[in-house]
Amino acid sequence: MKYFWSFHINQEATVIRLTRKVFADLAIWMIGFGLVMGLAFPFFVVMMGVPTELALTPWFFAATMAAGFLVGWINFWLAKRVVGSRLRVLADHMRFVESKLRMLAQAEESEKCTSDACFIAVDSDDEIGESGKAFNYLVESLAFSRRTDVVVRSFTGVLASHLELDVLAGNALEQLLFHSDASAGAILIAAQGELKIVSSQGIRNPDSLCNSEHVRRAMQTGTRVIVALPDDVVVEGISTAYRPRELLVYPVFYKEVPLGATVLASATGFADEAKLRLNLFRPGLALALNNALTHDRLQTLAALDPLTGVYNRRFGMARLHEEFNRAVRTTGPLGVMMFDIDHFKKVNDTYGHLAGDRVLIQVAETARAALRDGDVLMRYGGEEFLVILPAASKANSHEVSERLRRMVEETSIADGDDMIDVTISIGITSFPELNADSDRELVKRADEALYSAKQSGRNRVVVG
Repeated sequence: MKYFWSFHINQEATVIRLTRKVFADLAIWMIGFGLVMGLAFPFFVVMMGVPTELALTPWFFAATMAAGFLVGWINFWLAKRVVGSRLRVLADHMRFVESKLRMLAQAEESEKCTSDACFIAVDSDDEIGESGKAFNYLVESLAFSRRTDVVVRSFTGVLASHLELDVLAGNALEQLLFHSDASAGAILIAAQGELKIVSSQGIRNPDSLCNSEHVRRAMQTGTRVIVALPDDVVVEGISTAYRPRELLVYPVFYKEVPLGATVLASATGFADEAKLRLNLFRPGLALALNNALTHDRLQTLAALDPLTGVYNRRFGMARLHEEFNRAVRTTGPLGVMMFDIDHFKKVNDTYGHLAGDRVLIQVAETARAALRDGDVLMRYGGEEFLVILPAASKANSHEVSERLRRMVEETSIADGDDMIDVTISIGITSFPELNADSDRELVKRADEALYSAKQSGRNRVVVG
């Protein structure tokens, strides 16, 4: 057997280690101490008055040393039975918990490590009892960490499955309410310097949150705001409305850029575990919201003409196809208007292309003001625009076109000290008055009417 000597120093004492096994060291020390006591005992009895010829004899030395050895061995056996059994329980539970952790690492679900299964009984008020308590605390912490990890991964997985902002916000709010035991909540998004509600549940008048001082303070400081019994939030209960006991406002930032805030209300107050989970949800929610907002902006940019801000030709023609199919199904009217700016090349040649761009932008803005709600304006190409007029007959289309032509004619665009006056020519047609077989045939007829308007003097409306 290989022995070694080592010194372990702690705050209480210096202990000489003889082997790599604690109980082996304990046996050596106890039996060795018993032998020393057996060796010293004859001299002790001599001092007590026993004759030397009786006490200091080989057989008496042998008897006392044997007794010391036996006492040391019994003490070691008792210590191992009392202490070792508890350490064995602790080791067995450690192996059990370790096997549970391995199972959890290899699978999404496993049996829960309950107090009956994983905790050990603490039946002493000494170091062994403290070890048991520390073990139970460790198991409880591991179980909490595992539950939190599963919840966060589940939350992140739900958010990663959607890019549409409305759907994402709705799903995120459902998860936040569920995992925090909140009774109501809302998600707000920062857009163009203002906050707007994208999803809410259970809050009466959620739009009031956009001007809430609590939300404003959270956005300004970038830190969580906790409000006890808020006076500006009312929750819709099952039978009546009530003020929540506690309100949590979490600002949502992505790379130090404010994206919005989450507002959660609880009728009973939020537990510490719920607050911790909500704090862990913030990075995932921030990333998901940033992706959704980026996707939303890209979708908008992909549909818009970058100069005028109206729909581009690709998106506009797709909308025309949808509206034509709807008109065919419902046998309802559908008007199409095509117009372009008269003598636009002359404007560019005279005032330059920057002035020409301002003319295009102004005409597009005027058209938006002249058209009805629901009409679709697109830049068809160059200085040419196409308008989809749902539910518009030729007469309705002509009325809208004349209003547009007149408004453009009355508009002037400044270029330094000069004022640029422009006019437009318009061609219109309408389904089913024109028995068109496709939306392209409608566009072709409107284009032919526009050509006629330009050939007949410009600044007029021609019906095709």
